[in-house]
Amino acid sequence: MTDTRGCNLPDDLYYWIEKHAWARDDGSGELTIGITDVAQNLAKRVVAITTKKVGKVLERGQSVATVESGKWVGPVPSPVDGEVTAVNDALAADPTLVNSDPYGAGWIVRLRPSNWDGQKGELASGAAGVDAYAAFLAGEGISCG
Repeated sequence: MTDTRGCNLPDDLYYWIEKHAWARDDGSGELTIGITDVAQNLAKRVVAITTKKVGKVLERGQSVATVESGKWVGPVPSPVDGEVTAVNDALAADPTLVNSDPYGAGWIVRLRPSNWDGQKGELASGAAGVDAYAAFLAGEGISCG
């Protein structure tokens, strides 16, 4: 995990930088989707997360969930086209999992992508992706902590 401006940014994820969303290719034909450490720091303490239902088909940019904090209410956009295959039910009981572990226990949905090979190139990944995210954060004056 790379620490950039106080934000944790693993280099094994695919980032939609401007939307602060990530996808992890689990190698099973599905992606795990969540919000970045940057997003949870900007939102502050998350008080509720409402996900789309399993079976919902989404296009890139459509909301997979709505996150509510004391400071902000907004959508979590899907980084790719696909169908929701699972939701993180643990978030209903403890939405702060997104704050404490945004890349692990705080995942939001799993998605079966319909065009992963065609769309993953639109996301930033690897060390170059982390560098691009760092440049975005610096340009926007955003830091975590």
